[in-house]
Amino acid sequence: MDFRLTDDDLELKQMAREFAEKRLYPYAEEYDEKETTPRELIDEAGELGYLGFTASEDYGGMGLSAVAFGGVLEEICAGCAGFGILVSVHNSLCCEIVDKFGCDDLKKKYLTKMVTGEYVGAYCLTEPDAGTDVASIRTSAEDKGDHYLINGTKAFVTSGGLAGVLIVFARTDASEDGHKGISCFVVEPGWNGINPGKPEKKCGMKASDTREINFTDVKVPKENIIGKPGEGFKMAVSILNAGRLGVAFQAIGIAQAALNEAVKYSKERKQFNQPIANFQAIQFKIADMATRIDAGRLLAYRAAEMKDRGEMCARECSMAKLFCSQTANYVVNEAVQIHGGYGYMKEYAVERYFRDARLTEIYEGTTEAQRMVISRDILKD
Repeated sequence: MDFRLTDDDLELKQMAREFAEKRLYPYAEEYDEKETTPRELIDEAGELGYLGFTASEDYGGMGLSAVAFGGVLEEICAGCAGFGILVSVHNSLCCEIVDKFGCDDLKKKYLTKMVTGEYVGAYCLTEPDAGTDVASIRTSAEDKGDHYLINGTKAFVTSGGLAGVLIVFARTDASEDGHKGISCFVVEPGWNGINPGKPEKKCGMKASDTREINFTDVKVPKENIIGKPGEGFKMAVSILNAGRLGVAFQAIGIAQAALNEAVKYSKERKQFNQPIANFQAIQFKIADMATRIDAGRLLAYRAAEMKDRGEMCARECSMAKLFCSQTANYVVNEAVQIHGGYGYMKEYAVERYFRDARLTEIYEGTTEAQRMVISRDILKD
């Protein structure tokens, strides 16, 4: 199968590349050092449509395909992967769950502001004791008649300190164990009882705001539930496919950027009176890096195309996430090796790519979790 972007998709991808080259790549090291994403950058991304890319046009989104979004996300993550997380999570998890499962009133109230970037979305699913095992979450949402009362703690919340909207999963039926009894809510971070923790000190992806959020007797109006009570787990699993696909394209963006840096350096760096690009050892590394990137990109586009057609694609999204994240880590490791000692220095971008790539095998489902999804799907046949 051959996946080709349309002329419109290619134009969007080129525009995203120009945005990344102008507004992200030159400042990525600064964002990494300061561990922050400037608000004006978020506003600019919103104006360009990158924060409502696949959301319905009826609510101000661009209504574009997952294939087109994948190409754009790859370019953004090549420029600054930390900012790319914000774009990915906001679109593929937060906007999509409101757009797909929310009622018209929720969409009018929240989605219309999310697609412009006025409200950045934060996805609150993971807990200190509930990561891969989503069904074990303990955050509760007690029915109080005209509202729910939420109590609990969410961990590793992307954009937790920047968010204007929190998508919160909580247990509405304490008598139910496992995946039953979990519901999903739209929560505003300014409501009483919401206390964000300090930003986490991370190895990489430092431009992304990541923190714990505590909920203590937070009153959430009944109308702010997404879907029906008890449907949260089903929605979370459905949306995670989009999240994993986003990580796949993010990983490819990091890998492509690392390859570009390695190629450039190998042509400039001279040893034994010639560029190191002339040495077969370097040429073979570059060949393997490029081949794995292309293979990963094709896996990601296949999954995106299936998603656009409305087909079941959990296996394909997990395959893309698994392979692309491993590819990113392989490629950045080789890029650092090609740079030699300089690759270990912060003045070279491959040092940041090396740190950023590591997370792609962990968040939105670990490499091991993807293998579980893939193998179970194969073995059930």
